[in-house]
Amino acid sequence: MKKLCCVLLAMLPLTAFAYPVDVQKQLNGLSIDYNAFDTDKDIASIQVNNYGTTDAVCKVVFNNGPEAPRTRKIEVLAGKHTNATAKFTRSIIKMRIDLTCTPK
Repeated sequence: MKKLCCVLLAMLPLTAFAYPVDVQKQLNGLSIDYNAFDTDKDIASIQVNNYGTTDAVCKVVFNNGPEAPRTRKIEVLAGKHTNATAKFTRSIIKMRIDLTCTPK
């Protein structure tokens, strides 16, 4: 019985839910990098890093399919990072993020 409990506890992390995240980027020559996260079953987030010397203004569009896309506008200072998050009413199956950045 103890062995069975140990096996079940060891398999617990395998049940974690994750969804695929596709990011389409248009960086316009800026030194921008990103990290997309599946924060929760209905929350998506992206961290935008600016490695350049020019401040950037970015538009992030979160799209999960049937719901209306969520648009966030963020300002990323040179050498800093900023997060953008979107919450949906339904569970996310696949997240598509459009990241467009322009110099400030």
